[in-house]
Amino acid sequence: MKPKLTSDNEFRWPRRVTTLAEAQKFIDAAGFCMLFPVTNVPLPALYSAVTRRSPSAGVVFDKHFEKLWRWKDELPRRRRAYYAKYFRARGTFISLAQLPYFLAMRDSAVVPGDHARLYADGRIRDDARVIWEALEEHGPLATLELRHLCHMETKAGNVRFKRAMLDLQCLLVVVHFGSEQETGAWASGRFELTSRAFPKQISAARSIAPEQARAKLASKYLGWHPSAPPVQLARLFGWSKDEAAKAMSA
Repeated sequence: MKPKLTSDNEFRWPRRVTTLAEAQKFIDAAGFCMLFPVTNVPLPALYSAVTRRSPSAGVVFDKHFEKLWRWKDELPRRRRAYYAKYFRARGTFISLAQLPYFLAMRDSAVVPGDHARLYADGRIRDDARVIWEALEEHGPLATLELRHLCHMETKAGNVRFKRAMLDLQCLLVVVHFGSEQETGAWASGRFELTSRAFPKQISAARSIAPEQARAKLASKYLGWHPSAPPVQLARLFGWSKDEAAKAMSA
């Protein structure tokens, strides 16, 4: 099954996504997409493919929402897709085929013990280093347990925790890796180091130059946004205008 372009050059899946396997096919075809529609993020959303609703209609908390909420846990846990808060710090899926290019672009093909190097280089805060160390030592951890190990149990600690986790996810160092029922409320997210969850993609990224990665990502995006100007790619990926122009021409 292949996506179609609307008259506005928008990515559209030909029929409703109803199963986890179909969700993976959607992500693989898109290359990278959002969990839910996000204003000013010109990317398709899995939510729209599941509900067949317009992105402008908003999110409804119904059976489709509950299904998607499970899938965001299952897809990365089964290593079928990468999921983290990435574009605009919102829930983002990245296909396994595109993940090496994101890692190369971000210079994030790291190993578990690289937290000291990234901290020394000023790429992560101390709180992010502490979280990284905890995951390195203990393996995948749910939110509350991870906060406890990192001594971030308080309200102020939770603010620090969320900020550090966002930093690590935007660097693609940490991946959402399932969920765990820690309380009687919603299940907590579980997290793992990308280097352990997706070692093949980490290995592949090490042989890709950043400019090659940008060209590949631009090519994928332009496949379903052929009229996108360089500034649109620059804003989406955080590139300079020159980097976006070179990626498009390459």
